[in-house]
Amino acid sequence: MNTKSIWRRLSQSEAAKIAFITILTVLTGELKVMPFDGETFRFALGGIMFFLLILIYPPVSMLRTGFITAAAVVVFRVTKEMWLGAALLESLQMHVPVFLFYFIIALGWHFAGLEKYKSFPLRLGALAFIFEVVSNTSEHVLRNWWMHGSLLKSTEWGILVGVALLRSFFTVGLYSSVALSKEKQRVEEMLGVGSELYAEAMYLQKSMNHIEQITASSHDLYRRLKKDNQLELSRQALHIAQEIHEVKKDSQRILAGLSKWTSRQEVTAFYISDLLDMVVSANEKYSEMIGRQCTIEKTVHSDFQTDQHVPLLAVLNNLTANAVEAIDGQGSILITAARDEKRVRFSVQDTGEGIPFEHDEVIFERGIQRNLRNKAQQRQASDYRMWRQS
Repeated sequence: MNTKSIWRRLSQSEAAKIAFITILTVLTGELKVMPFDGETFRFALGGIMFFLLILIYPPVSMLRTGFITAAAVVVFRVTKEMWLGAALLESLQMHVPVFLFYFIIALGWHFAGLEKYKSFPLRLGALAFIFEVVSNTSEHVLRNWWMHGSLLKSTEWGILVGVALLRSFFTVGLYSSVALSKEKQRVEEMLGVGSELYAEAMYLQKSMNHIEQITASSHDLYRRLKKDNQLELSRQALHIAQEIHEVKKDSQRILAGLSKWTSRQEVTAFYISDLLDMVVSANEKYSEMIGRQCTIEKTVHSDFQTDQHVPLLAVLNNLTANAVEAIDGQGSILITAARDEKRVRFSVQDTGEGIPFEHDEVIFERGIQRNLRNKAQQRQASDYRMWRQS
C-alpha cells in the first residue's frame, strides 16, 4: 500500500474528520469580536467554522464530534489563560460555558438531521439561527450567573440574536457556494464522460454494421463451399459465421447499455457558450498532457440553449482534440459558433499543418478521421519515447 492510498484512507476515517474539525474550530475560535463590556462574552469565528465544517465534511456521529470539539475548545482556552497567569477558577468560569455552545449546536443537528436540510438553504439557515440563539444564550447565561450572579440583559440578547442571524445565513451562503461549485464540476465531468461514451457508441454502431456484413459474407461462403462439396472448409466457414454472430450479440448488449446511459440527461438544456467553455477547458488540459502549448479561444456570435449537449460535446471535443494534435509545439485554436435563420454553424480553426491533400476526397468517409487520429497518437507516443530516451 503506497503513501497516497494510506493518506486517502486516513483522511476519510471518522477520527481524522473529528480531528480536522476540532483543530480548525479551536484555532479559528481565537479570532473574536467582543461586543459587551469586558471579556465575559465574545463572538468568535469558531462557531462559523464548526458549522461550515460539519456541512462540508459531515461526521458519522454528530454528538461525538460536538462533544470532542467543545471539550477541546475549553481545554485549549483554559490552558492558554493559565499560561498567561490567570487563576484556574476564573478561567474555568470564563471558558467552561463555551462547551454548551458547541455541544448544543451538535445536539440540535443530531436530532434535526443535518443532511435533510442541505438542499434547502432557507430552512437550513432558519434552523441554524435557532440553534445559534439557544446555544449562545445558554453560554452567556451560565457565564453571567457564575461570574456576576446576573442573567442576560435585553440589549445583550438583542445583539446576540442579530449576530446569530448574520452568522447562520453567512455560513449557509458559504456552504451553498462551495456546493454549487462542486455540483458544476460534477455536471461537467458527467457530460465529458457522456460525450465520450456517445462518440464510442457511434463507432460501435459502425463496427456492428461491418460485423453484420462479415457475418453475411461468411454464411454466403459456407453455402458456396458446401455446394462445391468442400465439407471441411464449409464447416469452418459456418463456425466462423457463428462466432462472428456471437460477437455481434455481445456488441449489441454493450451498445444497448451505452445508449441507455447516454440517454439519461439530468440537465435538460445548456447554453452554447457554456458548452464551448467545457470544450476549451477539457482540451487545454489535453494539450498540456500531450506536450502542446495551445491557446484555445472561443467566439459565440449568438448564444442560445440546446438539449443536444451530449452529441455536440462529442463532436466538438473530437474536432478540437484533432486540432490540438495537429499543432506542432506551439499554436492557437479558435472555436466559433454562429447562427442564422436556418442553421447553426460551428468551426474549429487551428494553426497546425492541416490535412494532407491526398486525404481530401476521403476525409468525410466513416472511420477515416479515427484512423488519422490513431496515426497522430502513434506519432505522439514515438515522440514521447524519444524524449524519454534523451
